[in-house]
Amino acid sequence: MKLPDKGIHPVREMSSYPRSGMANKVQNLSENKLKRILEYNARLEQQLKTPRVTVSEASKSLIAYCKDTHDPLVPSVWGPVPKSEDPFAPSAQGGCCSLM
Repeated sequence: MKLPDKGIHPVREMSSYPRSGMANKVQNLSENKLKRILEYNARLEQQLKTPRVTVSEASKSLIAYCKDTHDPLVPSVWGPVPKSEDPFAPSAQGGCCSLM
């Protein structure tokens, strides 16, 4: 027996029927899972675009910074710090707090 040709494919016609509650749950779970996977993929792509530096380059940069930057908390390397340049010395105003 041949189905009447209405220009509609039988599979598409069946998909237009309302879904049962269980089928909707399964579809929602699948959509949520796909959404999570796509978000995870986007985060991974973003991490992949992050510029990378080799350990040797980072080490050289850190050593150069430490050699060039004066640190008043390490007087054994830089020598004693004059009171006028010491950011951690008590202020000359005498108090520890100031009110405005």
